[in-house]
Amino acid sequence: MELSEIRDKIDVIDDQLLELFLQRMALSDEVAAYKNEHHLPILNKRREREILARVTQKAGENERYAYHLYSTLFELARSRQAGLISAPSKVAERVKTALSSNSEVFPQTGMVACQGVEGANSQAACDKLFPRGNIVYVKTFSAVVSAVESGLCQFGVLPIENSSNGSVRAVYQLLQEHDLSVVRTTRQCIRHELLALPGTRLEDIREIYSHEQALGQCSKFLGGLKDVKATPCANTAIAAEMVSKSGSRHTAAISSHPCAALYGLECVNDHIQDSDNNYTRFICIAKDPVIYAGANRIGLVVAFENRPGALYEIISKLAAMDINMTKLESCPVAGSDFEYVFFVDLEASVKAPGVLAMLEEMERSCARFQFLGNYAEV
Repeated sequence: MELSEIRDKIDVIDDQLLELFLQRMALSDEVAAYKNEHHLPILNKRREREILARVTQKAGENERYAYHLYSTLFELARSRQAGLISAPSKVAERVKTALSSNSEVFPQTGMVACQGVEGANSQAACDKLFPRGNIVYVKTFSAVVSAVESGLCQFGVLPIENSSNGSVRAVYQLLQEHDLSVVRTTRQCIRHELLALPGTRLEDIREIYSHEQALGQCSKFLGGLKDVKATPCANTAIAAEMVSKSGSRHTAAISSHPCAALYGLECVNDHIQDSDNNYTRFICIAKDPVIYAGANRIGLVVAFENRPGALYEIISKLAAMDINMTKLESCPVAGSDFEYVFFVDLEASVKAPGVLAMLEEMERSCARFQFLGNYAEV
């Protein structure tokens, strides 16, 4: 048989498959109506297992492919049913509240909490997000959260991850522990320099201060130094301030170029970071959920049963909606026995058709589900 003849037969079967698929989805709509009327959950795992057992048995040597085909059909049907069922959900209520705030345009000013001192990378992120903002400097990431929760500041800016040195786990932990909303994110190109008092030579330095993330981003340079102690501190700008106040030519700071002018220091070496492609992502948090115009990213925290296929079920929901996942990171739950939550970033908007229904279905199927926000990244 010629290839063209084989393809003609495949086209006929595809038309038949499409017709049967549409019939199946129509029946799925009827199932949704019944479940809605009788307040039944969308997911019926027992029913799905029975079908999978039957079709894989009939599929013979193609049982693996039949399993994945029907698993995808189930996910599509559940996604469709989620949009038809009117069961209440926390995420729907949170999104409704966020959209009803009537805050279309992201503000250019406001009271903003920032960890560190003048010259910190967080301050540069604040200036980028709020060109006319009033910055309130605090000592810790936790203090940023407290300032927002108490109403002292309308917004808070926190570093969440770095392209070279990974996530800032302390911030992720705060997001788990507090009911906050992410309303904006931004990325900053980070350039580290070794700063010291005027006249200091590299061979004079015996101790270098900086934030632990910055130390990690300059690990190759630090590893090549002899008899030099690397000491973590709260912030790169605070490190520069400490060196300035110390009066010692035996100390230095890994900090930014603007901090040299701010604290009367000189650059000893400006090629110290492991990678020139060094970016830090900052989040802007608010006490109440708000979704501003242009929001095209969604942040989630999810947890599910520790069993085969649990993560696949989450990912398949996204695949069914053609949604791109830009981040998936596991984080251990403090005090637990190897339990994990996952931080997920999606390229999506809750205003897009079917997205909110998908989030509601994820909420129902996950042991833990936290909607961090729908926001734009600048």
